[in-house]
Amino acid sequence: MAELKTPVAPATGSARTTSRGRYRLMRLSRRFEETAHEQFGDGQVPGPLHLSIGQEAVAVGGCAALRKTDAVLSTHRGHHHCLAKGAAPDRLMAELLGRTTGYSRGRGGSMHVAIPALGLLGTNGIVGGGIPIATGAAYGMQAQGRDDVTVCFFGEGATGAGVFGEALNVAALWRLPLIFVCENNQYVELTPQEIHVAGEIWRRGESYGIPGVRVDGNDVNAVADAVGDAVARARGGGGPTLVEAVTYRWFGHYAGDRAAYRDDDEVNAWRANDPLVRAGAALDPAERAALDAEVEKEISAALAFAQQSAVTGPEAIALDHYAAA
Repeated sequence: MAELKTPVAPATGSARTTSRGRYRLMRLSRRFEETAHEQFGDGQVPGPLHLSIGQEAVAVGGCAALRKTDAVLSTHRGHHHCLAKGAAPDRLMAELLGRTTGYSRGRGGSMHVAIPALGLLGTNGIVGGGIPIATGAAYGMQAQGRDDVTVCFFGEGATGAGVFGEALNVAALWRLPLIFVCENNQYVELTPQEIHVAGEIWRRGESYGIPGVRVDGNDVNAVADAVGDAVARARGGGGPTLVEAVTYRWFGHYAGDRAAYRDDDEVNAWRANDPLVRAGAALDPAERAALDAEVEKEISAALAFAQQSAVTGPEAIALDHYAAA
């Protein structure tokens, strides 16, 4: 059986603020999901799998200014958020493969990963489900007199949910330390956003007095700058900000979705705007190759760790319901 590891410290300092560190985190996310996709195809992932390939810059840039004690709320498409906040690839892979060494003992799978020790309060299978949780987390920080902040990631489809407007209202009224990050990947499940979403998302907060900004979600530095400004504002008591990061998911809504509803020219155009390639362009080719090799070793080790771990059985249902006496 694989050895159960404790959570690693989240990436901080140069790991998130340098071109080298940001590229490595994005590469790690890309290779993690490509590997998970292969495992899904081999029947090794119990349950659904939603890929965020193509959206790595939003997660890495969105977490660049965060501390371990800051909170992050994620979505059903949230592996990149987990890794950007400091999740260990081996335990995350084990969770996806339904193994006992996973973060939730293999019971949560892809859509229900929570790592409170790293400030990751959970991915969420409900569209918009993380928004009210994030609002409560931000209120808790404020009530405790902390200068920590909460970042809530959600897709454009969630902006049509009533809870989004409710959260904007409460966050504005109480000047909560909350950053709303809309990861606009152009499609609400299997439907183009223009059929589901009215108006300009980044301006939704204006009537509540919440500033908004739209950024190129495939530019990790642009995302980091926008969210970093919002984080500084929130830490200083300035209240919430809404950031819309425009990006694109390369694959269908879920693993197995052939995405026949999309035009090939559109997909190819966005793939040519690869955020990983753009981030890597700032590095010397030799340095980039060395980082790629490091990531390959880390992902290989993560997969081996997961595969060597015991499969979670029905007895796990009874675990973790009560705090230790």
